Amino acid sequence: MKELLEYRVKMLERLREAAQELRSACEALSDPHEKVEGEWTAHQLAAHTRDVNKFVYGVRVQQTIDENIPEFKNFDADAWMLGQYDKTESLTTILNEFMANVNGLCDMLQNQPRETWSRISRHETMGSQLTMQLWVERSLAHIEEHLQTLKKVEKQ
Repeated sequence: MKELLEYRVKMLERLREAAQELRSACEALSDPHEKVEGEWTAHQLAAHTRDVNKFVYGVRVQQTIDENIPEFKNFDADAWMLGQYDKTESLTTILNEFMANVNGLCDMLQNQPRETWSRISRHETMGSQLTMQLWVERSLAHIEEHLQTLKKVEKQ
């Protein structure tokens, strides 16, 4: 049990660190509207990461805490970007909101009882018995995935 508790503490620390690293990587780019991954720019990646953190994983974490076995629909990132992305939104605003979302999530999770991490949910394609901890892990993995893309750009 001690190892599991330590794992969760380290995961929240890493979530905050990864968010800050993503922010720094975006701010270090000379042109955030230059393509960095396929057809996506760093600006789009930042907006996407912020939105997924808030409206997908953040919502899943909160609903899993608040509801009895909530069920989640699949998220279509490309459709979301087509309908929600605003290329005129300032990068600073995007990154400030992203950091506030991540820090708010971490603060909230630090105050949860241990058993909250094991609360379960369902997903229309991933199945059932999905713990709240899984959504936190996926949130971190999502941030780190896009962080790695931005780090590759920095090295070029």
